[in-house]
Amino acid sequence: MKRRNFMTVLAGGVAYPLLAGAQQKAMPVVGYLHFASPDSKSQFLGALRQGLTETGYVEGQNVAIEYRWAEGDYDRLPALAADLATRKVDVIVAVSGPSAHAARSASSAIPIVFMTGGDPVADGLVNSLSRPGSNMTGVSFLFIELHPKRLELLSDLLPHAKIIVLLVNPTLSFTQSVVRTVQEAAGAKGIQLPVLTAGTEGQIDAAFATLAQRHVEALLVGSDPFFDSRHEQLVTLASRYAIPAIYPWRIFADAGGLISYGPNLSAVERQLGNYAGRILKGEKPADLPVQQPTTFNLVVNLKTAKTLGLTVSPSILARADEVIE
Repeated sequence: MKRRNFMTVLAGGVAYPLLAGAQQKAMPVVGYLHFASPDSKSQFLGALRQGLTETGYVEGQNVAIEYRWAEGDYDRLPALAADLATRKVDVIVAVSGPSAHAARSASSAIPIVFMTGGDPVADGLVNSLSRPGSNMTGVSFLFIELHPKRLELLSDLLPHAKIIVLLVNPTLSFTQSVVRTVQEAAGAKGIQLPVLTAGTEGQIDAAFATLAQRHVEALLVGSDPFFDSRHEQLVTLASRYAIPAIYPWRIFADAGGLISYGPNLSAVERQLGNYAGRILKGEKPADLPVQQPTTFNLVVNLKTAKTLGLTVSPSILARADEVIE
């Protein structure tokens, strides 16, 4: 009887065994494609792993995860997605709309679980929310619909504010829909809504530098993965210019932002992990309905409010899911 030789090699941090010259994966591999940096999103990785654990997968024991981070640069996403496709990972978790589109372009065969703020049907990612019908499924936020709600909260906090600026990223596909929706809501309240655009760090700095000459009384920061990756810069600038601002996620409030309102990102990451695990067990993305958040968190940073000289009304505090003191 001939003796077989086994050996192990490392490829991108994942161990693969070699048997008789043929390479085989020791365990299934999840490719994790994220628009931001590991430091800014590390708090959500635990939720992703929890979702995987719910389906019986534990990182390092019976599943490996290949992490790819775009560091806030959308232009890096196609190459990162292509790298995961070349490695033939078993499923790709794509966090953000641009990540989802990059993953789709990289492979039509590898299952993809996405998180996107746009309309995945209108954007061509899936055929329908209930029956995706392709190699993709995931979670879709109500990005456009949530902006008028944030304007309402900001107006409740600052009832006398008549000029509230909207900051958006012009490169996103749904930006014009956001602007149109918020302008309609602002017009109904008699609020002027100048629109500022920024798609780079320098443009964010430049946008804030114009606030004083515009006599802006408050700021609504639009939902955008790039803004999420620059949340500390945005919060710092809002503090420097003493501008009350509302943001999409609690990571902004945790960093010192005044108020945030949006879905629970940890719950979403958990859902992504759950879907990835179910796909590893044999379910098809085409049969897994696209989920939409049903709960939204309002976080108020009272410390920042006091610094700005603002009094937060009891009605807003009563609605808050968390108050940071």
